[in-house]
Amino acid sequence: MKKTIVYLMLFIALVFTSTGAYAQIDVDKVCRIENGQLIFTLNLQWKENEKKEVAETFDLDSALIARVYKGETNISINNEQWKVRKLSGNRVELSKPVEDKTETKLGISDLFQVIDNWINAGWNENKITSGFGANDFTSSKIFIYQNGVARFFLPGFNTAGKVYISGTFNNWSTTQTLMKFTGSGWSADLKLSPGRYEYKYIVDGRWMTDPENNLKERNDAGSNNSVVYCYNHVFRLKGYPNAGKVVVTGNFYEWNPRGWPMKQTSGEWSLPVYLSDGTYAYKFIVDGKWMTDPANPVVRTDADGNENSFLSIGKPYMFTLKGYVSAKKVILTGSFNNWNENELVMDKTPTGWQLPYVIGPGIYEYKFITDGKWMIDPENPFTTGKGNYTNSVMVLNPNHIFELQNHQNAVNVVVTGSFNNWNPEGYRMIKDNGKWIFPMVLKPGKYLYKFIVDGEWIVDPANTLFEQNRQGTYNSILWINEPDQ
Repeated sequence: MKKTIVYLMLFIALVFTSTGAYAQIDVDKVCRIENGQLIFTLNLQWKENEKKEVAETFDLDSALIARVYKGETNISINNEQWKVRKLSGNRVELSKPVEDKTETKLGISDLFQVIDNWINAGWNENKITSGFGANDFTSSKIFIYQNGVARFFLPGFNTAGKVYISGTFNNWSTTQTLMKFTGSGWSADLKLSPGRYEYKYIVDGRWMTDPENNLKERNDAGSNNSVVYCYNHVFRLKGYPNAGKVVVTGNFYEWNPRGWPMKQTSGEWSLPVYLSDGTYAYKFIVDGKWMTDPANPVVRTDADGNENSFLSIGKPYMFTLKGYVSAKKVILTGSFNNWNENELVMDKTPTGWQLPYVIGPGIYEYKFITDGKWMIDPENPFTTGKGNYTNSVMVLNPNHIFELQNHQNAVNVVVTGSFNNWNPEGYRMIKDNGKWIFPMVLKPGKYLYKFIVDGEWIVDPANTLFEQNRQGTYNSILWINEPDQ
């Protein structure tokens, strides 16, 4: 292998460990060099887009990645010899000697680009996500949210005859919400729940985004909508009056070290935000120094040994494991906390173990680790995967239920489709009153799917919507509509 790879790895280590601002990042999490071996740590729960991202970032052959996920342990590809070793949970190590003379296309300029893209290009103050957001108006007077009432203010336009505000909060009505002229601009008060909303103004029939709002998002028509957040949490850090810059970052922001800037007010730094229901890990970065929240007693250690502050939004779901009262320690882990093996220690009860944990609506995979032994939830019939990679599946607040009538004599029925990259292990359905069912949480949009009945792929016999596929065997079509406003 070219010396460039070694230099690159050393450079990565230098960049991400030489300053406190980057201490949160673990360079060994995916790729490292150890004892003369180039080692990649892969998660068998990764989706196709995650596999593709790793392959492209580290210039790994997609066929190599595919063979790892098929369970091969010794792989020869492109004159390279790779070995695969199973780790705990859903992780495996893919390795080969660094002395291998194989050329690589990954150069030092590529690495600089990867780092620059991650820190800056994809992460700026206008970054919009579905579960987290902070407003970016030119003035604090432009938008005020208090006690469930949102006040929008559009300054100027003194000669306009009528101004309306239209958005997702009123189903984009062009006449429902007339704004009032105040002498210096136009205002409207709307009762809104915490959340993310898109909107535009209609000034004498002309549609326009909010000129005082820097947050915009492309719509289906090819133009922009303004985006606003009605917040439900305020990050606060008291003191540090002489700090030059204070930001907050966390798993809601993919731990980006650039963070989200906080503003200094009387005696504290603060940032009002919207967070969807869930549990969040976070830290403050004060002039480059990472720190937990001194006002928050809830601190947990992640898989890399970093201590993080935690907060929860919404009602907790009670995870329970019946029995195992003689166990000394039980850990809850799953897709909701990146399969961390030591973060969520369950509480012992007279009849078993439990842990309240806040997660938003969605579909999650999880397991228990009982005194070091991984196990699925014996009380939960919903599972996915096979063998050692079988996980329990929890669906919180489903908005669709897949059903398959008949086939009462089938042993194994799976539903799979575009929602899980056509994984043949799919989501294992259960028999309920003579039919097979599986609840699902799906975002609005179009989905293709099929059932796998004892190894045979079939379309949904109860669904008249289907389309041709490359194999000429058709796929069933499911449309999920937007929820009522």
